[in-house]
Amino acid sequence: MSGRPLLITDCDEVLLHMVGPFKTWLESDHAIDFDLEGENFEGALVRRHDASVVESAEIWPLLDAFFTNQMHSQTLVPHADRALATIAEVADIVVLTNITEQFHAGRVDQLAALDIRHRVQCNQGGKGEPIRRLVEEFQPSVTVFVDDTPFHHTSVAKYAPDVWRLHMIAEPRVAARRAAAADAHARIDDWTDALPWILGRFGEGAKAAA
Repeated sequence: MSGRPLLITDCDEVLLHMVGPFKTWLESDHAIDFDLEGENFEGALVRRHDASVVESAEIWPLLDAFFTNQMHSQTLVPHADRALATIAEVADIVVLTNITEQFHAGRVDQLAALDIRHRVQCNQGGKGEPIRRLVEEFQPSVTVFVDDTPFHHTSVAKYAPDVWRLHMIAEPRVAARRAAAADAHARIDDWTDALPWILGRFGEGAKAAA
């Protein structure tokens, strides 16, 4: 418990690029084309040899293989490290990432190599309940949540409505095709612009978020 402001941020497509490296790996190692302009992964992965769609049940093993063997290919989202360094001067930071526990150590090391050293917490499913628990643990003066997936903003709005919610999609090819999350307070896809917004919410406090 610190009473300081709290930033809870996603990792993939917020701090680190993921879909671009995933697309490159699928094409080079699996002869699978990945349409980044689709609404989601379902239906977006197509095998070259027969034009068949990769079914949902097959996508998770591919993602696991990517995180097992290709985390090194992920690159830093521009300005994310400097923004977090500035935020860390006034707030606590937790990276809440939807990967399984087997990848926790790799994610910690991956971020540390980029000089991002904050608590990393793995999660599966909606982020609303784990964020509610983090708020109970830290007892922050105000909390800001950043994520690229609208579903998580809806989950947080349900379980932790006092948390400020920022929708960010760092991959431009995806961002151009996706609408702002209905349950986010704002949509900003660049850390240079997101930083003053986050600091501004820290100044406003929690009650204004609901």
